Amino acid sequence: MSRFRNEVAHLQAHVATLRRVGAALFALAVLLGIGWANAPRHLTIHVPPDLRSGSTRKWWDVPPENVYAFGYYIFQQLNRWPTNGEEDYPRNLRALSAYLTPSCQALLQQDYETRRNNGELRQRVRGLYEIPGRSYGEDPTTRVKVLSERDWIVTLDVAADEYYAGEQVKRALVRYPLKVVRLDIDPERNPFGLALDCYSGAPQRITPPAAAPATTAPGNPSAPAAPLPGGTP
Repeated sequence: MSRFRNEVAHLQAHVATLRRVGAALFALAVLLGIGWANAPRHLTIHVPPDLRSGSTRKWWDVPPENVYAFGYYIFQQLNRWPTNGEEDYPRNLRALSAYLTPSCQALLQQDYETRRNNGELRQRVRGLYEIPGRSYGEDPTTRVKVLSERDWIVTLDVAADEYYAGEQVKRALVRYPLKVVRLDIDPERNPFGLALDCYSGAPQRITPPAAAPATTAPGNPSAPAAPLPGGTP
């Protein structure tokens, strides 16, 4: 009789062990499900634009050339006023707010109000482009200075043209030292994970190269051609 009792006790102990194992597996499955639910749905990986040679990078590493391209693109879009600066400038600030730090947003908003009060925006058309021969490929170490894994200084040499009523009223060659920071807080609106933190220093006027000998204006051989007007950034 004792043999049957021992067998029953053995089976009961085995069932209890299986129950404990099943409970442990259930708890592990719950933890894995929670981790899976909290995992990011999208992972941004910055890849260098030139893939002629292999590239191995950590997923959180941002190549300097990508930082430069980001800074130039956002800054160019901020300064693009296709019809009327009084309307285009604030619209750009709203559209690009996810790519600007809060402090930069406030600084640019103040700049907009100052320009509007001074009458520098109404019916103004503005465009900004990179000066030929001063791109990232010409001098990479000068164009992007790596401060840390989260901070960079991007140096842009650009020409800014402004028009009023179809007439060019300003052409300025300016060097802008921009600060770019990592900002991985809203991947739905900012998939780059980067943000413009405005300027790391004061913009500097670039002295244009020596002008060529004056040419005569069409239709009047004695009158020299009018030079392009200058202006502040």
